[in-house]
Amino acid sequence: MTRTLGRLHRLSRQPARKSAPSEACERPEPIEPPPTGLRFLPWLLMGLGSLAHLFQGRTSNPWIGVLGLLVFNSLYIYVAVRSFHEKSRESPSTRLALVVMTLVTCGLSLAFGGNWLLFFPLLGLAAGAALRGRWLGRWGWSLAVLAGAVAGSQDGWGGLSIAYGTFLSTMVTAAILSLSDAVRQLRAAREELATRAVAEERLRFSRDLHDLLGHTLSVIVVKSEAARRLAPRDLDAALTQITDIEAVGRQALTEVREAVTGYREGSLGTELDRARSALTAADVEPVVHLSGPPLPAQTEALLGWVVREAVTNVVRHSGASRCEIAVSGSAERVRLTVTDNGTGGDGPAQGPGTGLTGLTERLAAAGGSLTAGADPQGGFAVTAELPVGAEGTTVGADETAAGA
Repeated sequence: MTRTLGRLHRLSRQPARKSAPSEACERPEPIEPPPTGLRFLPWLLMGLGSLAHLFQGRTSNPWIGVLGLLVFNSLYIYVAVRSFHEKSRESPSTRLALVVMTLVTCGLSLAFGGNWLLFFPLLGLAAGAALRGRWLGRWGWSLAVLAGAVAGSQDGWGGLSIAYGTFLSTMVTAAILSLSDAVRQLRAAREELATRAVAEERLRFSRDLHDLLGHTLSVIVVKSEAARRLAPRDLDAALTQITDIEAVGRQALTEVREAVTGYREGSLGTELDRARSALTAADVEPVVHLSGPPLPAQTEALLGWVVREAVTNVVRHSGASRCEIAVSGSAERVRLTVTDNGTGGDGPAQGPGTGLTGLTERLAAAGGSLTAGADPQGGFAVTAELPVGAEGTTVGADETAAGA
């Protein structure tokens, strides 16, 4: 017994050490902070040529040029910063600032020409950042035509390069920023899915561990009590109970290993045999009825969990002298009932426990249902219903068994 519990303890510690590297390898990449409008500020260096003309006195009406340069730069920074937040990007103030920026660019280009025409590509950068969406193409072409017309009036055919640069800066900026947003959203979704997968796996493992060890330890306790009672008067019977305890412990080791790796598939027949043994050791008369066609392995596994949990509650809480387990089904659905003649809802089993809550979730995920509560005829009843899958294995038909 001591060796069995020691092996269980070592086994429970092993997966944590082995799973740590794999979890580290599968951890999603950290999400980078979102870009800001500060990345657009270096492009203002394109206006250095206009600023140089102002200092060199090569610009007529320099005060108008200085004022226009300050207004343009201020609007450019305002639009660029607000374009990286969805709500502020689509706000009327941002759109109005973009319109005023367009008018200032046209006025400066018509008034001074030359290097001042380079403000149109800068306008395209701001427009591409602010006008992302289905209307981007129309705005991009419209802005390019406007830039070409204004630049053409000042620089002839050279205006085509300004129009091309304006269109390119608008569309490329919008494409890069939209792609960056899409990548961030995908990474956020990936991280959310990974978090949910970890939570679901933890829930599955805790549910399996509760169902496995809760039942197994209850059987060990009941059989230990039986062995203690039998030892003074019937040593052979006591040794039989101790042998059963060893077998239950070994089986628990196997089941815990399988639960850790996620490959455990229970057998309804095996669980019914264990239920008979546990109930008999607890001085509860087991009565089992099986009828209907063969059941798929997955359906058997789910019903096995129900039998395990329901019988554990009978042994622990019911104080019953008789427990009846009935399985009946058709080609479409199967029904399992576990009833006893104990204290029912007046005992500790009143209300759904952790095990029954986990079973309800399991059956609901498989399209079934589980109900538990006091039976009108006395005692406690657990009823599970499941749809029958396509794959089938035999569980027995028209069999009735009763144990002393």
